Amino acid sequence: MTPRNVPAKNDLEVKDTPASQESEAAKLNRLLGAVMRYLSDDEQEEIDIEYLLENTEGLRDWWSEYRELDRKRVEEEIKNSLTDLSLEELENIREQIRTKA
Repeated sequence: MTPRNVPAKNDLEVKDTPASQESEAAKLNRLLGAVMRYLSDDEQEEIDIEYLLENTEGLRDWWSEYRELDRKRVEEEIKNSLTDLSLEELENIREQIRTKA
């Protein structure tokens, strides 16, 4: 099981060409560098995630894609674990879902 907030090996689409893989790696390096520069700035008193998302080109798009992939992974984990639950546990989950809707 992959821990939450840690990308699984198949999180990013595997590109066919080495050049596109290098391009993706360069993009991720740029995003990580921008975030680390912000986090390591001694003048920053508090971390403003919205500032990072707004002022780091491509970060918001990457974050949205990552969250969607994480959502799909969580949904799949839940689906796979349903067969191990008792009828009572399943009914409790169904009730929780109904009260949310």
